[in-house]
Amino acid sequence: MGSALDVRQIKSADNLVADVEGDIGEVDGVLKITQIRIRYRVTIPADSRDKVSRVMETYAEKCPAYQSVKGCIDCRWDIDMIEQ
Repeated sequence: MGSALDVRQIKSADNLVADVEGDIGEVDGVLKITQIRIRYRVTIPADSRDKVSRVMETYAEKCPAYQSVKGCIDCRWDIDMIEQ
């Protein structure tokens, strides 16, 4: 996420924060991570909301972590944008 924002001249260092929660459940007698929820927070320039929304729609397809668990763990993400 940070790299995708940086490419669009939206600073992520010391600005992008992620709160992550997960659920563990028993699947076929084995405990597994069943869901991961990520809520990002970022402060953005006033005219950047559309850029960040597009990043949120597309970044997962190039995210190595998501690609590693896609289809195995239900992942959901959202973002709170604070305009400067």
